[in-house]
Amino acid sequence: MKSLFLGLALVAAFVGPAPAQTLRWASAGDAQTMDPDSQNVQTTNMMNGQVYETLVEFDRNLQMIPALALSWEQTGPLVWRFKLRPGVKFHDGTPFTADDVVFSIERAAAPTSQISNYAAAVGKARKVDDLTVEFQLAAPDPIFLPHISTLFIMSKSWCEAHKATKPLDFKAGEESYASFHANGTGPYMLVSRAPGIKTVYKRNPGWWGKFDGNVQEIVYTPIANDATRLAALVSGEIDFVLDPSPRDLPRLRHTAGIKIIDGPENRIVFIGMDQGRDELLYSSVKGKNPFKDQRVRMALYQAVDIEAIKNKLMNGQSYPTGGLTPSPLGDYNDPEIERRFPFDLAAARKLMAEAGYGDGFEVQLDCPNNRYINDESICVALAGMWSQIKVRVKVNAMPVATYFPKLEKYDFSMYMLGWGGSITDAETMLTPVLRNNLGEKGIGFYNYGHARNDRADALAAQSSVESDPKKREALVKAALTEFKNAVDIIPLHRQVIPWAARSNVEVAHRADNWLEVRWITIKPGG
Repeated sequence: MKSLFLGLALVAAFVGPAPAQTLRWASAGDAQTMDPDSQNVQTTNMMNGQVYETLVEFDRNLQMIPALALSWEQTGPLVWRFKLRPGVKFHDGTPFTADDVVFSIERAAAPTSQISNYAAAVGKARKVDDLTVEFQLAAPDPIFLPHISTLFIMSKSWCEAHKATKPLDFKAGEESYASFHANGTGPYMLVSRAPGIKTVYKRNPGWWGKFDGNVQEIVYTPIANDATRLAALVSGEIDFVLDPSPRDLPRLRHTAGIKIIDGPENRIVFIGMDQGRDELLYSSVKGKNPFKDQRVRMALYQAVDIEAIKNKLMNGQSYPTGGLTPSPLGDYNDPEIERRFPFDLAAARKLMAEAGYGDGFEVQLDCPNNRYINDESICVALAGMWSQIKVRVKVNAMPVATYFPKLEKYDFSMYMLGWGGSITDAETMLTPVLRNNLGEKGIGFYNYGHARNDRADALAAQSSVESDPKKREALVKAALTEFKNAVDIIPLHRQVIPWAARSNVEVAHRADNWLEVRWITIKPGG
């Protein structure tokens, strides 16, 4: 109880009293940067998404609707034309024009951008007039509009004035004016940014759109400790928690003044392995890399008791899968692709012996501790399970601010990653995450383990440009089957996302775990 009161005191110290219609919300992590192109992580994107907008966006049901573009049409197999919304202004008062769109697409395609694969997919933007833009594609893109929805529009003049024309190199510790400042067209304006402490926004009185909610101010406070975050919600110090711990859900469901909003998330959590190096960085095996052997990878897979993770760690709030896409829609709900390889310790031990590792080995598993639901606990549980096949795992858990730069430097032997968002198509997993990482722009960028699968890569590449739906479905399924059988990654589950809020907060839950503040209404009381 003493720690609970201490947690409340600490939260109160930096959250403070709230004026009317202020949303005070929290989650375990923080945005990494206010530069919308530098990092591609959900919390970062979501916080920047209150300020910056895209040409098209998703509604509550993940249906595509106009945003900064009023309309669009495909004028040829490789050409898309957009009519831009007139009268829109950036937060500094400058008008939004086609020049800003062309600039933003080029900026997002820069080498330091983590969304360069999406920018590359939409081709080259060209100004037709102040309110018309054309995109010339190099090849057909079956999910062109979803790709466009990932690209935030920045002010060309603002970026030039503040020497922020290129995305900052986050992994190198680079900072720029765009690290702590923002100038979008969106419903909220950035007021102040104190990384790891508090980020404040205010409503944009000149926004072109319609507010469905009544929030005038946003105060975001990262609270890493689950118990402290829960205490702050129960006491009323904060109004909303994006990531309540699954173990706290039964209690929260019976807590006066609190409500739980449940929903599945388009996100798959998996384990990756360094398959590129000839010798692992963090392992007892010298002179060779055990993860290059498919039998070792399969043994690790078959030693995972996924039902124990679901029932004991996730309180039933997960969907175990053998699929490799954030949503089962990505593999067309194919039951064979979705089916997991069986939990079978005897088979796993046999594979380890056949691969020459009957006595096991030591290895380090890097893991975030504030990004996915129960991320560190899952890694610890996996270490226990893999000990049954004599693989002795050291779990190295850390905050995302340290974790993701470490991944980008390929400084690991095993790692945990989650992948998802609003796009349910397999393309969003195939090209950036599963395809060969050979240094090609945007291809395999998040294949951190450098798994090499030429046949699957070729099938995935074909699916990315195939416009015939039936042919494309066959290519997608074939590629996913190849990647699955090779065990290039070890899939665990798709998350179920519970949100927790004060009872007077009305919020719309989206399957991409995206909090859209303009839809939130705070009622009196609570």
